[in-house]
Amino acid sequence: MNVNLYGCDGKWMMVDLGMTFSGNEYPGVDLVFADLEFIEDRLDDLTGIVLTHAHEDHIGAVPYFAAELDVPLYATPFTAELVKRKLQEAGLSGQVELNIIDDLEQFQVGPFGVRYVPLAHSIAEGNALVIDTPYGQVFHTGDWKLDEDPIIGEPTSEEELRAIGDDGILALVCDSTNVFNPNPSGSEGAVYQGLLEEVGKHTGKRVLVTTFASNVARLQTLGEIANETGRQICVAGRSLDRIVEVSQAHGYLADFPKPVDFDTAMRLPRGDVMIVATGGQGEPRAALSRVADGNHPIELVRGDVVLFSSRQIPGNEIPIGKIQNKLADRGIVMVTDRQSMIHVSGHPGRPELEAMYSWLRPEILVPVHGEIRHMREQVRVGREAGIEHNVFQKNGDIVRLAPGKPGKLAEVHSGRLVLDGDLIVPADGESIVMRRRLAHNGLVIVALSPSLQPTIEGYGLPLDEDYEDFLSEAKSDVMKAIKGLKGNAHKDMGQIMEAARLATRRATQRWSGKRPQVKVMMIGD
Repeated sequence: MNVNLYGCDGKWMMVDLGMTFSGNEYPGVDLVFADLEFIEDRLDDLTGIVLTHAHEDHIGAVPYFAAELDVPLYATPFTAELVKRKLQEAGLSGQVELNIIDDLEQFQVGPFGVRYVPLAHSIAEGNALVIDTPYGQVFHTGDWKLDEDPIIGEPTSEEELRAIGDDGILALVCDSTNVFNPNPSGSEGAVYQGLLEEVGKHTGKRVLVTTFASNVARLQTLGEIANETGRQICVAGRSLDRIVEVSQAHGYLADFPKPVDFDTAMRLPRGDVMIVATGGQGEPRAALSRVADGNHPIELVRGDVVLFSSRQIPGNEIPIGKIQNKLADRGIVMVTDRQSMIHVSGHPGRPELEAMYSWLRPEILVPVHGEIRHMREQVRVGREAGIEHNVFQKNGDIVRLAPGKPGKLAEVHSGRLVLDGDLIVPADGESIVMRRRLAHNGLVIVALSPSLQPTIEGYGLPLDEDYEDFLSEAKSDVMKAIKGLKGNAHKDMGQIMEAARLATRRATQRWSGKRPQVKVMMIGD
């Protein structure tokens, strides 16, 4: 969930405003955002938000915060269209200034001169930024890779990047995601050959390909493969429908075959159709999950094929495994990028990082966009490549680039927020903490009558067969604890309720080994 802030002469510019998706860490929560408290306290000095590309981890939080931040947004046409649709869905049409940058000329955001530099990535219009300041130029890579055959778009050439380096780069703020890969990330053109060979192996079989919906180059590849292999194409997933529509409106996917609907796809001979579906990361409501469960209009049977043309994102292993197990149990053949050349990463391997260092020749390297192990490793790679200053940073670190010696200056608050129902709340707030405790240990409710007779109910306790015996003993323990109060304590309702709570919790732990949340309340007659 990328959010970067650049400060210069008292003014700030934000680069990207992304989100991430929740896992088991936040029960009942789907979306996670960065806590923007630092810049919210300085809104008068925030000059704008520049968006590098349209992946959710770079634009997903825009509809949740843009109106409150109340500054202009800047994006290239494809990214701007997807952001515009997000704002419309959030009821914010006309409330947020969205500036479309349709050329590569410098534009001004407060004291920052900004210029888009196209780089290859797994989405249309992936861009780096050259940020010009009175103290030097910053090259902010965004997400990128080197690709001699990118299929979609024309990334900046080596000669053009060398020319940027000749102008002088103070700092390279660089994607770290794939730093442990000792090889180049690979070309989208090579994926075309791999997918063509793989689909060609399965004549007479229904083939489903799952990939990231936003990977426009991959969609272009799949459209060409459908034509080459004589298959009709069927698209399953609303996000895929949206990306195809927006892409074609902006000049991409011009030759993409017209998709057939689900009913037509199911009537075609099995070897005459190729389905492109969302859900390769195990998302439970996506098309592939529903196909695996057998409750989608698209049906697969024994011998049909699913190609996972996407990288398994760390943390998604369990949900992906569940879907793959369901498919395997039904006799459906699966092929992943470990078995065949059907996917390449959109992030740079080590040789690409080293090439970028040599072309730009920055004075400072600041790794971003990765976990701590990735950023630490890129510091090491940059140092070995001869970059003079390599600055490791964590979320919340304020780093000085210039003037003076580069390095960490201070640490500020940087937490997480979550979308919980319709509300955005702290990820470490009481509601989430309590829900996590309930999920792990269950809940026991104690209701005390005016005569202090307890009624107890337990939820989520592993006491199915012993439940009634547990209740009987817990009630006895509560009455003993209340009768055992000394002095004025037996008249103090707070102390009575606490004695009931502790007695109930001890009884529950004795019977179940769990330490549940215990809530005590008083009830009338």
